[in-house]
Amino acid sequence: MSLDDYQGVWVFAEQNEGRLRRVSLELLGKGRELANRLSVDLAAILPGENVADLYTELIDYGADKVLWADSPKLRYYSTDIYTRVIASAATEHKPEILLVGATYVGRDLAPRIARRLNTGLSADCTDLDIDEKTRLLLQTCPAFGGDFMITIINPKHRPQMATVRPGVMQPQQKSARKGEIISIPADIENKDMRVSTLNVVKETRSGIGLEQADIIVAGGMGVRSAEDFIMLGKLAELLGAEVGATRDAVEAGWASSDRMIGQTGKTVRPRLYIACGISGATQHIVGMQDSELIVAISKDPKAPIFQIADYAIVADLHQVIPVLTQQLLRHKSGV
Repeated sequence: MSLDDYQGVWVFAEQNEGRLRRVSLELLGKGRELANRLSVDLAAILPGENVADLYTELIDYGADKVLWADSPKLRYYSTDIYTRVIASAATEHKPEILLVGATYVGRDLAPRIARRLNTGLSADCTDLDIDEKTRLLLQTCPAFGGDFMITIINPKHRPQMATVRPGVMQPQQKSARKGEIISIPADIENKDMRVSTLNVVKETRSGIGLEQADIIVAGGMGVRSAEDFIMLGKLAELLGAEVGATRDAVEAGWASSDRMIGQTGKTVRPRLYIACGISGATQHIVGMQDSELIVAISKDPKAPIFQIADYAIVADLHQVIPVLTQQLLRHKSGV
């Protein structure tokens, strides 16, 4: 079979209880760009149960086609059956590119699909592009603990597969579009299901998460301790913000891993980013450099973070943050 037999860009449309994950819309935005460059269609592949309400949304965000598999057994994510459905569809329809969000689901699912299709997979990509001469997908991702960025190509196998970190791509503007709805087989028997979902227990979390936050107060090694991160949390609460952290601060145990921003963490684009005690290593900068307004607080006047900051405060954050917090408290109380 020739590689020329493969055509089109696919995006795995991850949904939970009938709601699309934002990363699916982000991938549709990038997928639309790639498909236009290749002059091919963009398709969203959507497994689930009673998810017809999502067809229009996927098309309005860029898909030319929606390939949907409907079954009660697809209501909850299951590695075995989602792999079976998507790999079977890819074998039949032969997409040139298949993109999956680097979520907990995507990181579990994508390697199994790649193995089933006997193709390669680039994980946790932060950028995607097309080589105009070869039509190859250029897949850029961090390597060696985030110290380097590498670009990977897959010239010998199809589809070209990549998982993409949430937050690094932007959805295209939603607009009314027309598209094609294609039903794909969901012939799943009980013997195909090695794991069954008996109950779903939702985690209770405060806040909206870093990727959706309008304001982020982030701390680095200059914060000095987990106790001092509580100080950042008080400021964040007054601002209606989320707390973020550098990788070093997370590894020091001062913040949880879901708060990590950077190449090996999350990519964010808030309206306001307050960097507290952050030197500005490249690994962190790439995760927050697209913030609309950056305020940096550091004692080191030569800190690299100041090179991208809109406002630089050269001072001890342990003196600045309590003053900011006190002023906000007074403002809120009308004093």
